[in-house]
Amino acid sequence: MENYRININYAKALFLVASDTDQLDAVNEDMRLVAGTCADNHILGTVFANPVIPEHRKTGVLRDLFGERVSKVTMLFLEFVVRKRRTVNLRGIADAFVQLYRDHKNIVLSQLVTATPVSDDVKDAVCQKVGDFTHKSVELETVVDPSILGGLSITFDGNMYDARISSAVAQLRMEFSKNVYESKL
Repeated sequence: MENYRININYAKALFLVASDTDQLDAVNEDMRLVAGTCADNHILGTVFANPVIPEHRKTGVLRDLFGERVSKVTMLFLEFVVRKRRTVNLRGIADAFVQLYRDHKNIVLSQLVTATPVSDDVKDAVCQKVGDFTHKSVELETVVDPSILGGLSITFDGNMYDARISSAVAQLRMEFSKNVYESKL
């Protein structure tokens, strides 16, 4: 069962260990890898959620997946999560850790959605504008969504700048659907 309190508490514990051992950046990269792997592989989530699969098998899966690719601190933490029977929370813990890291480093996550891929100049301009607005460093995630027809949308810190053509067309459609003409007969 996914639980936010569990996720954040385990992430805070790992954050403290990583900062005490001066491995914060390395563990952040490891947790990004763990979160991405868990997100991309739904079978892995099914295995971790299954209480019938013994701990040593889950530990073996984690060692096979991440053993050579993550730091020793991260691997010890992953084994600890298995021992505590919290593997179902692994993706949530990894996501919570990455968010703690962003907060610590004063980084804001921003998402840019466009109809076609954009150049690096556009990405830099978006990062500059969001950074000026939030007074934080910007981690930009780009998404290409042809359904927006054109324009762009930018989201960050609960804010959204919407300059999508699809939303402008929907707004016009709604305005034209109102009958503002009244007959004088």
